[in-house]
Amino acid sequence: MLRALGAFIVPLIVACAMFMENVDGTVIVTSLPVLARDLGHDPITLKLAVTAYVIGLGVFIPICGWVADRFGSRNVFRTAIGIFMAGSLLCAASTSLDTFVLARFVQGIGGALMVPVGRIIIFRSVPKSEFIRAMNYLTVPALLGPVVGPPLGGFITTYLHWRLIFVINVPIGLFGIWLTNKYIANTREPHPGRLDWLGFVLSASGASLFMLGLSLVGGELVSTRESAGMCVIGMALLLAYVLYARRVALPVLDLRLLRIPSFHASVIGGSLFRIGLGAVPFLLPLALQEGLGMTAFRAGAITCASAFGSIFMKTMASRILERFGFRTVLMVNAACAGLAIAVYGLFFPGTPHWVIWCIVLAGGFFPSLQFTSLNTLAYADIPSSEVGRATSVASVIQQMSLGLGVTISGIVLQISHRLQGHPKIVFSDFWPAFLVVGLFSCLSIPITRRLPRDAGDEIARGSRGRA
Repeated sequence: MLRALGAFIVPLIVACAMFMENVDGTVIVTSLPVLARDLGHDPITLKLAVTAYVIGLGVFIPICGWVADRFGSRNVFRTAIGIFMAGSLLCAASTSLDTFVLARFVQGIGGALMVPVGRIIIFRSVPKSEFIRAMNYLTVPALLGPVVGPPLGGFITTYLHWRLIFVINVPIGLFGIWLTNKYIANTREPHPGRLDWLGFVLSASGASLFMLGLSLVGGELVSTRESAGMCVIGMALLLAYVLYARRVALPVLDLRLLRIPSFHASVIGGSLFRIGLGAVPFLLPLALQEGLGMTAFRAGAITCASAFGSIFMKTMASRILERFGFRTVLMVNAACAGLAIAVYGLFFPGTPHWVIWCIVLAGGFFPSLQFTSLNTLAYADIPSSEVGRATSVASVIQQMSLGLGVTISGIVLQISHRLQGHPKIVFSDFWPAFLVVGLFSCLSIPITRRLPRDAGDEIARGSRGRA
C-alpha cells in the first residue's frame, strides 16, 4: 500500500513543482509592459528579466546530477524549491530593474536544480512497472502551464497588482517542501566522482557574459562598447571551453556527442528553431498590449490559445511521424512554423480578436509537432550509457537558444522602432521582429535536410505501436 502511494505521490510532488515553474515563466511575459512602466523602463528593456532566468537555468543544469548525488536528491530538491521561492519574493519586492533581473536569475538557479533533480527522484523512487504512468504526470505541467499562466498573469496584472504574481509561489513552495520531507527519500550515489569545475566555470561564465552582453545591446543601461566587450569576452571563454573539453575525458558538457548525426540535427537544428519559437512568448503579448492596445488579461487570454493548439497536435504527432518520417516532418513543419510566426506581425488595430485567437491557436500546432519530433530524435542513436551527458548538452543549448530568441527579437524591435521614428511603440514596429525570428525557424531546414531519409523510422513505428 505504501509502495503504491509512493508511486503516486512522489511524481505528483515533482509535477506540482514543475507546474509552479512553468506557470511562473508564462505569467511574467504577459505582465512585462505594466511591470516595465512601474520600474521606470520601456517594455523592450525587460527582455533582460526573461534572459536572466534562462541564463540561471542554462548555467546550473549541467551540474544538477552531480549535486544530487553528492548531497542527496531530497536535500537538493527542497533547497531548489526554497531558492525558487526566495527568487519569487525578491521579484515581488523589487523596486528597480537591477534587483528584478537579479531576482529572476535566482529563480533560474532554483528552476535549474528543481526540474532535473525531480526527474532523478522519480527514476529512483518509482517501480519500473509504474514508470510510464509516473512520467505521464510530468506532462501535465508542461501542457497546463502555458494554458493557465498567460490568463492568470493577465488577470492579476489588470485587476490586482503584478507583484502578487510572485507571492502566490510561496504557499505552493512551502507545501511542496513539507511534502518532500514527508514522502521523498534522500537517495544519492555513494561515489559521484569528481566534478569538472574548470569546465563548469568556463562554460557558465562564457555563456552568461555572452547572453547578458547581447541582451544589453542597444539598451539604456550600459554603453554599446561595454555590451560588445561582454559579448567578446563571453565568446572567448566559450571557445576556451571547446578547446579544453576536447582534451578532458569527462567534461561537464561533452560536445563530442554532437558528432552523432541525429543528435546534431536535433540539438543544433532544433536550437535554430527554438530561437524563433523562444521569441514568441515575449514578443506576442508585447505586440498585443503595446501594439494593439489590449489589456494584460485580454492579451493573456489570446496568448494561451497556442497552448490549446499544442495539446491538440500532441494527439496526432505519432501518426504524422509514422506516415511521413522525421526528416520530412522536420523540414516541412519548420517552414510552416516560421510562416506562422511571421503572420503574427500582420496584426493591426481593428483586427477582430476572434481572428487573432484562431491564428494563434493554429500557430501552436507546428511548434508542438516540431518539439515532439526533435526531442524524440535526439536519443535515437545515443547509447544508454551516454543519455545523462547527452541530456545535459541538449538542455543547456536549448535553454540558451530560447534566451537568444528573446534577445534577438528585442534587438530587432528596438531597431525597427528607432528607424520608423515613433515616439512610442506601435503595431507597425513589430512586423520586422516577427519576420526575422520566423526566418530563424526556417534556418533549421538545411541542417535537418542532411539526415538520412529513414532517420528515426524505428522510433516512429514504435511510438505508433504504443499510441
